[in-house]
Amino acid sequence: MKKYTIDFSHSTIGFSVRHMMISRIHGTFEAYNAEIVAADIEQMQKANISFTIAVASVSTKNHDRDVHLVSPDFFDADVYPKIIFTSTYIDQLHERKFAIHGDLTIKNITRPIVFTTVYTGKGVNPWAQEVFGFQAKTQIDRRDFNLVYNTFLETGGVLISDEIDIVVDLELNLL
Repeated sequence: MKKYTIDFSHSTIGFSVRHMMISRIHGTFEAYNAEIVAADIEQMQKANISFTIAVASVSTKNHDRDVHLVSPDFFDADVYPKIIFTSTYIDQLHERKFAIHGDLTIKNITRPIVFTTVYTGKGVNPWAQEVFGFQAKTQIDRRDFNLVYNTFLETGGVLISDEIDIVVDLELNLL
């Protein structure tokens, strides 16, 4: 088994949520780490993957909103400082497409989720290291993790949708 590391300058853990039912707000988590071990990263079926994300590193490019997100109204980062994902098994869907099944823990609540993941290819970076690219997507219902803050709008609907889209873009290389 080989260990892989993330090239953080070429990787992103992002999310988006519908705002006022008319637009989308996008955000990222700026501090995270991962353990990725695989016999063959391009085939992935026997890979073990785990991520730990620092909740307080959330960034939506709006300071007041970021402060609100780490408050007890949402993530309550002082009590629940980490989001954790651990893979449980991986299915190959097509030649370069995989379903990564795993457990996602937010606010000490763990739910099974599936990331639809595409192996986007490999190359050699300017430092002569072989690198591998992946994009993983999933959608969660934030209520499943006790992220329930919301406001009803006078015009109907709610301020924040319950569905959160998560997109992880990774560039990996051998450790």
